[in-house]
Amino acid sequence: MFIRQLQLRDFRSWPECTIALEPGVTVFVGRNGYGKTNIIEAIGYTAHLGSHRVSQDAPLVRMGAEAARVSVTAVNEGRELTTHLLIKPQGSNLAQINRTRLKSPRELLGVVRTVLFSPEDLALVRGEPAERRRYIDDLLIAQKPRYAGVKADYEKVLRQRNSLLKTASSSLRRGYGHDDGALATLDVWDGQLAHFGGQLLAGRLELCEQLNPLVHEAYAQIAPESRPASIAYNSTVDMHESTTAELLEAAMLANLGAVRSKEIERGLSLIGPHRDDLDVLLGSYPAKGFASHGETWSMALALRLASFQLLRQMGTDPVLILDDVFAELDAKRREKLVAVAKDAEQVLITAAVDSDLPENLQSTVGKKFQVSVEQQETGRISLLEELP
Repeated sequence: MFIRQLQLRDFRSWPECTIALEPGVTVFVGRNGYGKTNIIEAIGYTAHLGSHRVSQDAPLVRMGAEAARVSVTAVNEGRELTTHLLIKPQGSNLAQINRTRLKSPRELLGVVRTVLFSPEDLALVRGEPAERRRYIDDLLIAQKPRYAGVKADYEKVLRQRNSLLKTASSSLRRGYGHDDGALATLDVWDGQLAHFGGQLLAGRLELCEQLNPLVHEAYAQIAPESRPASIAYNSTVDMHESTTAELLEAAMLANLGAVRSKEIERGLSLIGPHRDDLDVLLGSYPAKGFASHGETWSMALALRLASFQLLRQMGTDPVLILDDVFAELDAKRREKLVAVAKDAEQVLITAAVDSDLPENLQSTVGKKFQVSVEQQETGRISLLEELP
């Protein structure tokens, strides 16, 4: 898979931008804060319907604009599709494929697949569980886009259930026959949460089973002198080796019943995929808290390399994006990343200066762009120039 063209309008610092791309290595060079990461962020948004930098859409829209537009033309095994996304600061976003308006932006998922390496990847090892849940879910949805709907349904039910636990705690404490129907409503939400939670758990568990040997292999190649790496899914649901969505649904429903009094007391849902984590291990110890800085970087790279290999097994390479990452790596880890980059169908790289790029990668660069800025009355905007 490769991206043939990217068009931006009012996306962050770019009032207008049209970039013709091709297979191979493309580099965007520019000082930090000039807007080069905004380019690859737009591509990543198309692939995942979310930014790797912010959780809300409002910062993506250029100040003073009503909406941002991102159009990506992708070629996959000779088939060309153009996606269009209208991103709004408030309200629902709109999406098209070619000239067909879509009912939901989620229908875009799978048209563009990307794997991003960035300095923020250290959070996959050192950060909070939410970072690792997002990593799992982004990869799961890239592999099987239908899980985007499952996750959205789960999160909607979770919000409704948490609202009930917070606002009807006194009624819930009084028990059946003495309340205003709040417990019966909670029963309904329990069933819905377990239904969608069981599906999401099944997908995550299957993904982790596929991913674990790839993480082990990638880490061994990057850091052969270190302890063996592995991952394991750590769930709040007592699963008793259940693997199917139906069995996981039943297990989750039983667990919800067991902790109901605690949830009513705290006004919070304590069981489910939203509370789970991915254990990232070196030997028998968690990498978080026990890994050195070098081991942490190696593990973060191994997680991303495993993602790339897993998506590659679907038949086409995802677009490989390297965002200011070479400046953070030592020679050994650079070498490993370069080996993958040289083999990928399309690689998009950002760097502050040319010297950040490894010498053995510079010779493979097909296109290079310079990103600069200009101060205008309406604010600072980014500019793009293709270099010879």
